[in-house]
Amino acid sequence: MRTVQEDVETALARVLRTPQPPSLTVAGRTDAGVHARGQVAHLDVPEQVWEAAAGAALGRLNGVLAPDVRVHAIGLVPAGFDARFSALWRRYSYRVCDSQQGADPLRRHDTLWHRFPVEVELMNEAAAACLGEHDFAAFCRRRAGASTIRELLRLHWQRDETGVISGIIVADAFCHNMVRALAGALLAVGDGRKPARWVADVLAGKVRDPAVVVAPAHPLCLEQVGYPADADLAARALLTRRVRIVGPDPLSGTGQGSSGPPPAYRPPSGCSG
Repeated sequence: MRTVQEDVETALARVLRTPQPPSLTVAGRTDAGVHARGQVAHLDVPEQVWEAAAGAALGRLNGVLAPDVRVHAIGLVPAGFDARFSALWRRYSYRVCDSQQGADPLRRHDTLWHRFPVEVELMNEAAAACLGEHDFAAFCRRRAGASTIRELLRLHWQRDETGVISGIIVADAFCHNMVRALAGALLAVGDGRKPARWVADVLAGKVRDPAVVVAPAHPLCLEQVGYPADADLAARALLTRRVRIVGPDPLSGTGQGSSGPPPAYRPPSGCSG
């Protein structure tokens, strides 16, 4: 199966003239069919290799990539930067159209055409229970040895002037299938198949509920990844690698993770409120 990462790595090998494609570390892996407008990645190459290609690297990369993949910027990063572990948050969007008359066929590749009318207010009421740090095992596909504890910073749905519903989902990180499972559960609340309280009950259960249908991949898009100041990049990477445990802090009695509270969240542009 063709992947964006493989395409970019192959193009980098041509542009940088390396014997083997370099290995990319990305801010977040996405399921097949999910879009990414704001993906971030890093790679390590010898200094002389970069110096030889730096001036024309961006133009040459986009010249050899397929038209459906584009690199917006490329350059040296500060010491301590890690595209995955230095990130403070990831912001995703999810597009839904619940009007058969308003469905735009030109947006069929990035919008879910939902069969039933949706009440956005009910979706937001149910979403509120998911905010904060929780064990999201009920909304994740488990991976051996991987934690399912995440901090959900924002989960909000709104209808625009065209009638399209957009979900904004921001977290420090996401488990496999987490955003799509949350979207599927909240759509079930929004169209009346489930009560608003159901989402909180599923979350508290910490096991996959067969009633949670994972929403389709194509309306989901990674929009933006946020990072701390340059001086804090290495420290953030170390903090992210900690094993997270939900439960009382033995010193304070609070419900923080095992290494204390994460750095403060600063909402990206367009996500405040």
